[in-house]
Amino acid sequence: MKRYCNAALVYAILAMAGGVFYQEFTKFNGFTGRTTLSMVHTHYFLLGMVWFLMLLLLERNFSFTAEKTKRVLAVYHVGLNLTSAMLVVRGIVQTLEISLSSGASAAISGFAGIGHILLGVSIVLLLLRIRSAACGGKKAAK
Repeated sequence: MKRYCNAALVYAILAMAGGVFYQEFTKFNGFTGRTTLSMVHTHYFLLGMVWFLMLLLLERNFSFTAEKTKRVLAVYHVGLNLTSAMLVVRGIVQTLEISLSSGASAAISGFAGIGHILLGVSIVLLLLRIRSAACGGKKAAK
């Protein structure tokens, strides 16, 4: 459970740092348009801090964490941080109004997509694990 508390704290700090970076970086560069930098704050708060606080409560009630769960959580962390990193990269490019080749732009989108896929798969696997622990496996789910 300590791992979930620590993860929630780290993601809360990253969310606040992302929000401050977005605010100050765009202001410093005189950028007033929309940029993906604004989404780093919410991604880290919701998919980071809130998610791990929720897992903390679920772990306390259902004790679902096992070795397999730890591997799924590692994938979750990679997915969330890869997605957020690509939001930062795309946001910096947008703020500085850098013209990218179609290949470079596609690479940023592709890495962000991989991050989202990792997030999605790991969320489903975690929810299945929680359901199994909470409902006593497949028999109790009927």
